[in-house]
Amino acid sequence: MLARTLHRSIVVVLGIVFLIPLVWTVFTSFTPSSEVITRANPFAIVNPTFSNYVSAWSTVPFLRYYSNTLIIVGGVLAVQIVTATLAAYAFARLRFIGQGVVFILFLVQIMIPAEVLIFPNYTVIKQLGLVDTKLAVMLPFWASAFGVFLLRQTFKQIPIDLDDASKVDGCPWWRTLWHVYFPSAKPTYIAFGLISVSTHWSNFMWPLIVTNSVENRSLTVGLAIFAQTSETGAQWGTVTAATLLVVLPLLVAFFVFQRQFVESFMHSGLK
Repeated sequence: MLARTLHRSIVVVLGIVFLIPLVWTVFTSFTPSSEVITRANPFAIVNPTFSNYVSAWSTVPFLRYYSNTLIIVGGVLAVQIVTATLAAYAFARLRFIGQGVVFILFLVQIMIPAEVLIFPNYTVIKQLGLVDTKLAVMLPFWASAFGVFLLRQTFKQIPIDLDDASKVDGCPWWRTLWHVYFPSAKPTYIAFGLISVSTHWSNFMWPLIVTNSVENRSLTVGLAIFAQTSETGAQWGTVTAATLLVVLPLLVAFFVFQRQFVESFMHSGLK
């Protein structure tokens, strides 16, 4: 009983600590700029206002940034699912010389920080003439070692009898993959999709380096440039309002799909 109470107390304290920055951002976004620095209580609003949101929306081309980010995130996820599915099926069901060594080398990608690969990736993108394009932002992330590992572990749990039965019925491998493996691994696909979307939605460094025009910038890069402009200065109310406009889709998606998110990970873990 004491251990359970202590555990719950720690969880509540950690939850409050992690929520404080978000709560401060929400309160500040509704506070007039003249009161942000002078107010005694950072979590009290005397004269709430939407002017910060109006100012941020009229200053930053959010529709363009939202469109760019949706294209980038959707393009990365779509190709990742295809490449990860094919690679995971090969590692789980096919037999070839050096399979174990190749799989271990494939997993090494998980250990390498993305920042280490920025320079070689930029060199390749520049040689291909793709600098300042959405394709340049997506291209380095079309293969995911984490996705391959996650799907391989799931595919190995699917009874081999289903695979054999489909072959006896004359099903080609790609139809077996589509009708047997893909439906059986749906929770894993949901978990991987949520991780991929949240990762590339908030990705900042690579889009900052490889893009330099409004037509191709993502939300995070646009927000950073907006926050550093001389017009905003110490206008923390406007900056926090713009920040919430950037993270709002992810927050809404998390609250809507929270149950599916947790269940998908539990299902993948139990397998």
